[in-house]
Amino acid sequence: MTTAVSSAGSTATQSNPLPAASQGTSGLTSDFDTFVKMLTAQATNQDPLEPMDSTEYAAQLAQFSMVEQQTKSNTLLEGLQSQLGLANMAALSGWVGMEARGVAPGYFDGSNSVTIAPNPAAAADSVTLVVKNSNGTEVQRVTLPVSAEPYEWNGLDDDGNAFEAGEYTFTIESRKGDDLLLADYAEVYFMVNETRMQGGDVGLITPGGSVVLASSVSALREPAG
Repeated sequence: MTTAVSSAGSTATQSNPLPAASQGTSGLTSDFDTFVKMLTAQATNQDPLEPMDSTEYAAQLAQFSMVEQQTKSNTLLEGLQSQLGLANMAALSGWVGMEARGVAPGYFDGSNSVTIAPNPAAAADSVTLVVKNSNGTEVQRVTLPVSAEPYEWNGLDDDGNAFEAGEYTFTIESRKGDDLLLADYAEVYFMVNETRMQGGDVGLITPGGSVVLASSVSALREPAG
């Protein structure tokens, strides 16, 4: 049985970028340190005969306090985000061994088919599945029905020979006559081998080693067969 997942998004990359919250905290901390240095230098080097106006100094101290509190708040929020991410990873550990559906490379093991979920344009009168290998080289084109029904790609070339084992990407081209209406990556079903923190999100590791964000998964099912 296939279970739909409400969230949808894009495929994650292999890199692990700094979370947005961390970037914001880092920038704010840098500004805070600069502010402290400037305020200290201003107080140290002021003219004794014309000292800094007390009202202005009080305003700067108030600003100093606000920046300090914001820095502490952002640090706390970053810690909470990390804890929530770990909790989500623990919750999604039950996905290991399941088949998830999302925009991701499909792994062909040399014999078992890859289930593809096409989503052609409604106005199309012809649909083509474009298959590319891990190097980005097109290796096959397959004519599909104008339908969103899953398609089993058997990994055989036009002569009936099996392609090499590895990752393949699948693009759905929708045409009306000679006009290309839409060319978009197709969702595929892939086995979840592992869950891993990927920035502030949970990444799902595919058999081919790719990382797919859990938030981009649109469906989940028990392994076929």
